Amino acid sequence: MTNIRVAPDVATLARQAADTIQNLANTSISQAGRFSIALSGGSTPKTLFQLLAAEYKQKIDWKNTQVFWSDERCVPPDDADSNYKMARETLLEIVPLPASNIYRIKGELEPADGATQYDETLRSYFHDQLPRFDLIMLGMGDDGHTASLFPGTDAVNERQRWVIPNHVVSAKQTWRITLTVPVVNNAANVMFLVAGTGKAERLKQVIQGEFKPNELPSQLIKPTDGNLIWAIDQAAASLL
Repeated sequence: MTNIRVAPDVATLARQAADTIQNLANTSISQAGRFSIALSGGSTPKTLFQLLAAEYKQKIDWKNTQVFWSDERCVPPDDADSNYKMARETLLEIVPLPASNIYRIKGELEPADGATQYDETLRSYFHDQLPRFDLIMLGMGDDGHTASLFPGTDAVNERQRWVIPNHVVSAKQTWRITLTVPVVNNAANVMFLVAGTGKAERLKQVIQGEFKPNELPSQLIKPTDGNLIWAIDQAAASLL
């Protein structure tokens, strides 16, 4: 099921997303004893993480929350570009989350080694079954990418592996490590956070335009047995 939620501004968007996380966490923990979430990087998640740290310390059962990532840059964990570093500083070291509940992608390793190790982490946690996260958080780039599934890259078409290193041809010529489409689409819930007028045209193409997944990888995200939530602000939704 696809659910498009439009908030008037980024602050409200973050509040609604935090409430969604709280509700999903409470449900998952009551039913299964734990809540698995894969985080994303970016400015909008940063706002969300800061809100969770400030107001949801006691509202979420952090000791039974397991934290993963949808993707990571191939940089050390203390690098300014690290998704882990951003989440740690804004959320993870503030809420009562046990360190043993944090499963980061080791971006400091060689890309192939980091991907292999994260794959092994997932296989251990999910008992060699295709991972089914309770929630995967995603963003959408100006080019229509999500996680580190970039237009025209091999990762977009990967259907066997769970985790893959992906070389991104951009100004920085960087390597990333990312979950693949089958893993994301097997999640119980997937939530995109998209904000700003700069995303409006691309968002319209992804949601309402012709299906061109090699050009717009975000179009590939369609949970097979789960919910897809587009949490967007009014600016990003202006052309829908």
